Amino acid sequence: MSSDFPRILTLLRKEKGISQKNAAAELFISQALLSHYEKGIRECGLDFLVRCADYYNVSCDYLLGRSPDRHGATLTVEDIPEPDSLPWDNRTPQTVLPVLNKKLLANSQGILFDLLAKTENKALVVEVSAYLMLALYRMFRLVYSANPQNQDVMFSLSLQAAMGYAAAAMQVCETNAASITRGSPLPGFEPLKQTEPLAVTTESLGRDYPMLISSLQNLIQGAEKRLDFKENKKP
Repeated sequence: MSSDFPRILTLLRKEKGISQKNAAAELFISQALLSHYEKGIRECGLDFLVRCADYYNVSCDYLLGRSPDRHGATLTVEDIPEPDSLPWDNRTPQTVLPVLNKKLLANSQGILFDLLAKTENKALVVEVSAYLMLALYRMFRLVYSANPQNQDVMFSLSLQAAMGYAAAAMQVCETNAASITRGSPLPGFEPLKQTEPLAVTTESLGRDYPMLISSLQNLIQGAEKRLDFKENKKP
């Protein structure tokens, strides 16, 4: 049985807002046995797995941690919505700052990933993508943890472990990406075939990305302001 099953089984029950006793009764087992399943002490049979899937209206693959989608769907590029098409953009009143920063990030990432595509280097795309995903994961964990009623069992790692491991993994991603971009890739990584497609100037960026360049420029300015970095700053 998957090591994710106890965590997901517990999460679904708590999200449903029912006690272990009531869930056990509706699943036709004893509370003690359900407790063992949720703690990973015992493994359940196939019939119980299917019963849980029907009861919580999820797929067996989701229960086993094989799919992040509750109904077991496999995500494709076509399934991922465009940021501007998300329904809550038109449903929920939003203040200026979140909307502004979301657009700055999305547009700047658009330029970054277009440049990555030009490298035709799969490893570089993977490392950069993983770095950004880990950064977003860390911030989501912090925001999620702000409400003490949110269930920790949604995640397989504790907050403290997740933050530390994610920071370390981000450093690894950055080191791997740096080795590729500097022409001295680590074992197992392919070097860049050519760097000419990555030759850019402010003029070429404005020409190639007329709708996005202002977002990138504002992101760079904001980031360096946050860093408070000045090369010629006197001690």
